Order: sequence, then C-alpha cells, then structure tokens
Amino acid sequence: MDKNTVIGLLLILAIFLGFSYLNKPSEEQLAEQKRYNDSIQQVQYQARQNAIEIKNQLAGDTTQIIENDSVNAAKSGLFANVVKGDTSLISIETEVLKLKFSPKGGVLYSAELKNYRTHDSLPLILFEGQNENQISFTFNTIDNRVFSTENLFFKPQEIINDSTSQRLTLRLEISDTSFVDFIYTVKNDSYAVDFDIVAHNMSNYFYAMTSTLDMKWDTKIRQKEKGRKFEGQYSTLNYRYENSDMEKMSVTSMKEEDKKDVITPVQWIAAKDQFFSMVLLAKQGFPTAKLSGIALPEQSNYLKSYSVNSSVFFDPSGKQPTNLQIFLVPNHYKTLKSFNKDLPKTEKPQLHRIIPLGWTIFGWVSEWIIIPMFNLFGSFMTNFGLIILLMTLVIKVIILPFTYKSYMSTAKMRVLRPQIDAINARIPADKAMERQQATMALYKSVGVSPMGGCLPMLFQMPILFAMFAFFPSAIELRQQSFLWAHDLSTYDAILSWNADIPLISWAFDNHLSLFCILMTITNIIYTHINMRDTGQQQQMAMMKWMMYLMPVMFLFMFNNYPSGLSYYYFISLLMTIIQTYLFRLFVDEKKLLRKLELAKITKKPAKKSGFMERLEKA
Repeated sequence: MDKNTVIGLLLILAIFLGFSYLNKPSEEQLAEQKRYNDSIQQVQYQARQNAIEIKNQLAGDTTQIIENDSVNAAKSGLFANVVKGDTSLISIETEVLKLKFSPKGGVLYSAELKNYRTHDSLPLILFEGQNENQISFTFNTIDNRVFSTENLFFKPQEIINDSTSQRLTLRLEISDTSFVDFIYTVKNDSYAVDFDIVAHNMSNYFYAMTSTLDMKWDTKIRQKEKGRKFEGQYSTLNYRYENSDMEKMSVTSMKEEDKKDVITPVQWIAAKDQFFSMVLLAKQGFPTAKLSGIALPEQSNYLKSYSVNSSVFFDPSGKQPTNLQIFLVPNHYKTLKSFNKDLPKTEKPQLHRIIPLGWTIFGWVSEWIIIPMFNLFGSFMTNFGLIILLMTLVIKVIILPFTYKSYMSTAKMRVLRPQIDAINARIPADKAMERQQATMALYKSVGVSPMGGCLPMLFQMPILFAMFAFFPSAIELRQQSFLWAHDLSTYDAILSWNADIPLISWAFDNHLSLFCILMTITNIIYTHINMRDTGQQQQMAMMKWMMYLMPVMFLFMFNNYPSGLSYYYFISLLMTIIQTYLFRLFVDEKKLLRKLELAKITKKPAKKSGFMERLEKA
C-alpha cells in the first residue's frame, strides 16, 4: 500500500468522523426520540392488552378491570388531553332561537324555535340531547388511533358578541399550540348557524394525505302536531345534489330500516317533518352519503329516526377551514327562499324546495299564483278562514270563462238529448257503432263538440292539485282557528272516540272531521246536479251508484287532512253549485235549441281535423 493510498483512507476516515460529530443529535433531540420510543412501547403494550381483553371476552371472562389515569392516557395517545372534561352546557339565545351547546363532542345539544309551540302549547324543541341529535366526526391520527368527537371534550372559549351575531368557539386542545376549533356563529335574526371547523398546527397529528373527515349524523324527528299519521307522511329525509334537483327518502316501515346510497356530491341534507326542518349544508359539499331511516311506533314520542354517514373536507394545516351551516327552520316558503339572497346562482341552497308543492306544473302554479295570492291577502288580513274564502273567489273568477264554456257545452248536449233518444230508438242497441256515428253526425251538424265540456276542466286541474299540495304544507295555517276548527293545519274533529271499533277506527282514525263531512255532502249534491244536467240519470243503476260512491270515498281520504283543505274544497264546490244555478237562470235553453237548429241549416260543413278523422274511423 503506497503513501497516497494511506493518505486517501485517512482523509475519508476524517471526513466520516467529522460528519458524524457535526450531525450528532442534541440533548433535546435525544429526549424527543426517547419520548417517541416510549410512545411506541406504550402502543405495543396497549395492543397486547387489547388482545388479552378480546381473548378474555371471547372466553367468557367477565372480570372488571379498573384502569388508572396513566393507562387511560396510554390508550388515548396523542389525544390524551381531551378524553376528560367539563360537561356544563353553554346557552346562546337570539330573537328566534334558543340554543345549547355541549363541550362533550363540541355539538349543538338542543334547539328551540322561540316563536312556535307544539300542538299542546309546549315550547317547540326540535331536539334535546345527544340521543336525539348527534353530529360527530372521526379523527384518524398518525399514531394509528381512531377517535370520534362525540367522546372527546372541548373547552369553551369566551362568547364574542357584536351587534348582529354571537360566536362561540369550542376548542379541542391537544396542546398549547395544537388544537381544533369548532366555531359556531349565530346571527341574531336568522335561523341559520354557521359551523366552521378550523385546525391549528395539527399537521403532525394526522397522516400527510388527510383531506377529509368521516361524519355521522343521527337524528330523531319529534312529534309536534296533533295528527301523528299525517305528520308522519310529511316527515322525510331530503337531500339536494350540487346545482341540481332535490330528492327525498320517505321511510314508511317500522320493521325494516330503509337504506340508500348517494354516490353523487350533495350540497345539503335535511331531516324534515310537516312544518319544521334541520338542514346540514356543506359549502365544500358531501362527496357521497349513506342514508338510512326507520319509522317509529305510535307509542313513541318520535316519528322517524334517520342516520347519515358521509365525509367533509378537512385541512389539518388550518389554511382552509371546513365550512358547514346548520339551518333550524320553519318550513315557511318566504323564510327558506330568503337564504338564496345575495348568493351566486351556483351557491344558492334553494331550501324552499323542501316544501312539497306537487309535481312540476302544479309546483309552478303554487309558486307563481297560489303563494303570492296567499301572501297578498295575508298582508292585510289575519283571519285565515276569510283569506281562503277570498282566494277561492279569485280562483273562481279566473276560471269563470272555462267554467261557463263547460256549462254551455253540457247545456247544448242536454237540449239535444231528445234527438239523441230518437236516434237510439231508431237504431237497435246491437248496432252501437252505427248509433255512435249518427250521434257524432248530429253533433257535427249543429257545431257541438263532445269534448267541449272536458277541455275546460283540464285547465282547472293544475289549480285543484296545486291547492291540494299547498294547504297541508302551509305553516301559516298552523294553529290558526276558524269557526269550530281550532287548527286549520290539521283535522277538525267534531266527534272522537277511544274504543277500537273494527274497520271504523282504522278508516277514520277514531274521529270524524266536520269540514270533511260538509265537503262530502256538498260533493254528493253536486254529483246529483251534474248527473241530472248531463242526462246521466238514465244510466244503469250500478253506474249511478259508482258516481255517488266517489264523493263518499273522499270522506275516508280527507278525514285526516287539514281542515283548511277540506274547507277550501267545501266552499269551492258550494260556489260551483251556485254558479250552475246562475248559469241556468240566465241561459234560455229553448232559445239555445233554436240557435242550434238554425246552425244545422246555415252552418257550412266544418273541415275535419286529423284527430277527428281518426276518431270517426275508430
């Protein structure tokens, strides 16, 4: 080995020793490494202890193990500081809400709507306690532990008040410099609660790729109205796709849980009943959601129970907060639509879609005609029975031309009845096609269309169905009295009983509603008048009974419906009967017949439409 080789080896050795000396860990680094090794040993120890506990449980060992604080801390690892804490509730009250927050879980513990009461005059509480409503998030920490916030304790910070809102921060304090804040901002005059999750120096506690938190929301719908069955029909779990339509899951079974997987991003999810809702909105969206629900038995104070499993955006570095909103709202159209104000189109929540206004065309009628008219009359009147009466009058005036045209078509066919009877007498019954052709030829010769009475009715159908959807959803009618009805939003029982009468109790739910009875009687009278005016009294007895049976069926169908709806149909039918008699008073049927006979002579043959040609051939 020559001199140069020896010198080179010595230089390499010197460089290695110098590099090792310069990179020697400091005393602080050695202490940190020792703490880390100790934590690894604690994890390994706890894993062995868990395995022993599981083995003992499987073997049927029921020995109770009392662990000290150090063992509990070892179990909790990095989150050892937040497994115990104070459970005192924090209250915030605004003009419309009374809220309580719990340090355990950092959640909204209870919510009361101050301006409303239940049907039995108790404060209207949407939920109270974590057994009724619980929103929790799952933390997967870097030391391979899984924590749910429902088991962790947050430290309340001082409530910050300003002229428009109150802000409460609940802090999950891992250390003096590392914590997660749940920030609730409640505006003084709003039903919305801003809920932000902000991390501070938490990157070292989560895996580097962490970008979401698993979320679970369990909630129960309290019964608040008198008619449990009807309220249950309107209790649903609604959700809206981002910038798209709303859908709902309507749970009906008490035996089996209904489930639905939503794989498209969702903007908000709402647990609603007939008149009130709790809505959870994520401004960054819910990527997917698993929904489930079950109807609860009548003996329970709750209507339905829902569960939502999803995830929300989360930035452990704290550069970008998680933005959520909780809406604790009455299902009031104007209130819900106000949350769209001053927002870009893509961010508008469209919460008013929660209110079931019927299918598209019927929903448009409600949204653009019925609701504005209702609000207009409500702006200067407080008696909702009179408001419904005025609405009915206005609607009758709007559709008067169609009603008159329908009546005139019926009157023309009625005055031609003797000629039709003559055709039927001349042509045997076994030649039905020949009879029909002769009748159509008569109608054509005098310019009468058999469809003339039906088409005007089709124009009235959207209004009838829109009103059918509007009244059960109108919170304005809730606990508003009129005549004998104490609450126009539910049934007006004139007779009730507790005995279980077979079939009767099931059909009428142990009560009879007076407005529903009046509607049924009026409907039977109108059916009788209509059959007489259209010459249908000569029909077969079975057909006549079927015509009268339909109004009777409405008694079963509408007995549980809101008295406001039955009242509307009652006065609407009553006005229709009065209109019919007024038309009959002012229409001279003898003069009408002469006019038709004259038309038979002077009228030029009308050009057949393609539809009529196909109809005659058929």
